[in-house]
Amino acid sequence: MPSSAGPSIDTITEGGRVTQVGEGQEADESAPPVMTFGAPTAGEVLAERYELVEHINNDSAGRLVWRGVDVILRRPVAVVLRYPGGDSATEMLQAAVAASRVIHPNLVGVYDAIDEADRAYVVREWVDGQSLRDLAADGPLDPARATAIGNAVASALAAVHATGMVHGNVHPGTVMISDEGRVVLADARTDGDDSQENDIRAVGGVLYFALTGYWPHAEAPLRGATAGHGRAAIPDAVRDAGGAIAAPRQVRAGVPAYLDDLTMDLLDAEIAPPSSDVLAAELARLDVPAEEEHYLDNSGPLRFAADTEEEPSPLAAAGGRKVAVGIAGLLAVALVGLLIGISTLGDGDKDPQANQPPAPTSSAPAGDATPAATAVRKLAVKGVRIIDPDSQKRDELGGADKIIDGDADKGWGTDTYTAAKFGNQKSGMGVWLDLGEPHSVKSVQAVLSATGASAELLTGTTSPPSSSNGDKQMVQAYKTPGTTIGQPFEDHDGTTMTFNGFDVDQKYQYLLFWITELPASERGFQVDVQEITVQGS
Repeated sequence: MPSSAGPSIDTITEGGRVTQVGEGQEADESAPPVMTFGAPTAGEVLAERYELVEHINNDSAGRLVWRGVDVILRRPVAVVLRYPGGDSATEMLQAAVAASRVIHPNLVGVYDAIDEADRAYVVREWVDGQSLRDLAADGPLDPARATAIGNAVASALAAVHATGMVHGNVHPGTVMISDEGRVVLADARTDGDDSQENDIRAVGGVLYFALTGYWPHAEAPLRGATAGHGRAAIPDAVRDAGGAIAAPRQVRAGVPAYLDDLTMDLLDAEIAPPSSDVLAAELARLDVPAEEEHYLDNSGPLRFAADTEEEPSPLAAAGGRKVAVGIAGLLAVALVGLLIGISTLGDGDKDPQANQPPAPTSSAPAGDATPAATAVRKLAVKGVRIIDPDSQKRDELGGADKIIDGDADKGWGTDTYTAAKFGNQKSGMGVWLDLGEPHSVKSVQAVLSATGASAELLTGTTSPPSSSNGDKQMVQAYKTPGTTIGQPFEDHDGTTMTFNGFDVDQKYQYLLFWITELPASERGFQVDVQEITVQGS
């Protein structure tokens, strides 16, 4: 009896490890022989749905990799077949089902997992594009693109590491860039020597390669790589007599100092690397359009934005060695501002108060200025969590921090349901925001992954614990009259919802973005909340 798995990343876990089959990777000489008895042929349709089009290669585990077409949804797919099925394929199929709970745009999706006894196969997303290794064959990438690729890889690793797994095979040959520019990490192959720390240091290697065209990890050749594949085809980094690699800025001109420092820190075995989620957040901060690069100070990995209220870099909190340089820069700016202020006072009229406006006569306490007297800015969100009052499993709560990380390409997503109203199983799900303290709020903007969702914005004054009962208490309290901001968006035809209508005389600390209906997708009904921002004072 065929069994199916829901949408997922392109990961197959075997015995707690991750195994990923990437297009274009040749089998090594030690790979087990492929069982060709009953092997598929072009034109054959599996499970009355997946037509095989072209045999691409065999992976190092002896599985056959085919390009195919989903004849129902008319989309290209990759089909990985294993002979035989049954007990010998149990781990592969069970792992595909488990991996379906992890969804991330920088990991290839799994569509199906089927056992036919004599063979088993996993159907997954097909990506048209090329590897980073091939992309950089014509020369190093510009720093902005290298940063964007590093950010995508780190984000993919953060999703894998959150499950406790290790990728173990991060290098330019397994970083795929689609024709549309999407970056996908594939072909994970781990063994007992692999670790999450090695994954993170490999991101430094990816950045180094993208910036220079050289691979800095000569001690870690691709296992089973044949000529022209994997790390074996990548030239080694420029090294001195002691074996130390040259920094990217020594190899080519135009590499910003902050990116050079971050890359070399990740490659330095004497510096403990940050976690993958912290690294992804830092690269997201640095991943800015070229026209905005003047916001980046060139002295360290901290991002110096025009908004002085912005929280410090995640790597600063992690204790990176370059943070001291960035702090020194901030202190220098503050000192210059102080000197300018003193100079202005000294050069003014003899009576320093002659041209000053009269002192305010209001008896209101200090700091109680009206919103009209304070500039509107992006407010920092101090806490975020997913609200799911109708679920006992509570397995959709992870990844809430991605909703407020400043990167609209990453977010939290619901599971896929069979009907718009959460498969008629839930009244809704929500994203709860804590501003840390009461603020005057001007607007709230939510960016979604698709059109057709229904949602509303609610406010409240309570913060129940994160549990089914706590979530029920919150929704009940927040759904009282007068707590809805503006009008609910019903079957919204855009991917951005903006809620205005806040009371200018009231301050808010807790907000609840409450989703009542999901948009249709090719797999069912599902939505990702990519980013929520709050404007106020």
